[in-house]
Amino acid sequence: MTDPADSIESMEQLAVVWRGMVLDRDSGADVRDLPGIAVRWAECRFAFWNCVTLTDVGADAELVEQRLSQAADIMRSKQHPGFLWLFEDLLDDDARAVLNAAAERAGLQHAFPGTGMAGDLLPTSEPSHPDLTFVRVTTDEQLRAYADLNSRAYGFPLEDGRDGLTGSTLWKNQAYAYLGLREGVPVACAATVEAAGRLFVALVATDPEWQRRGYGEAVTRKALYEGGRATGLTRATLHATVAGAPVYLRIGFKPNSPVHFYSLKS
Repeated sequence: MTDPADSIESMEQLAVVWRGMVLDRDSGADVRDLPGIAVRWAECRFAFWNCVTLTDVGADAELVEQRLSQAADIMRSKQHPGFLWLFEDLLDDDARAVLNAAAERAGLQHAFPGTGMAGDLLPTSEPSHPDLTFVRVTTDEQLRAYADLNSRAYGFPLEDGRDGLTGSTLWKNQAYAYLGLREGVPVACAATVEAAGRLFVALVATDPEWQRRGYGEAVTRKALYEGGRATGLTRATLHATVAGAPVYLRIGFKPNSPVHFYSLKS
């Protein structure tokens, strides 16, 4: 178990960043801070923008059972599917021991694991990659390419990813979002956004045909470099998938709380 402060930071970063991402969609978004639950639900087809997370610190087994049931009820009330994000190290030992059974009783199923990560790693040197040129996302066409890379990388239909990003002013003006181009073709992408005194790394993706060439790492370093240079921030945070975690370790991030993603049982 890590320092509770690191796990709290990871959960709070999710709540801060997702507030902006969800309100950016302007599609009947549900943004609420309830006792022990933060709702950040864009009600769009891009499932990552439909989020509920538990916010109690040191929650015991009884409280977690209650919160999981409440979260599942919120998710059932929505038109589009999404995820409950649960930061394991915010729970006490007894709650962690019964977590899977409690989620099952609430009607939730484990979708995939992740890891909160953070590091005081800025400023950093300007990155390069022999195969890539980097372009900041400033046009609708570039933003659509960014969305499509995420859809292909995470297995979403292209229209779902586009519903989450196209038309966004936040992603074209406030995020430090970059495409990595190989011979002019977008093959990888990453972004950083300013969030409560930190840079948050968001939606890193590499086209499945071009993975394991260092493209994702290179474009992530570019987004960190440019975000850090523009803001002067020194600390960065993110939530990593299993596949992405080794890349972020190489960059200098350190893991904190395991994150569990739950969806409603089908």
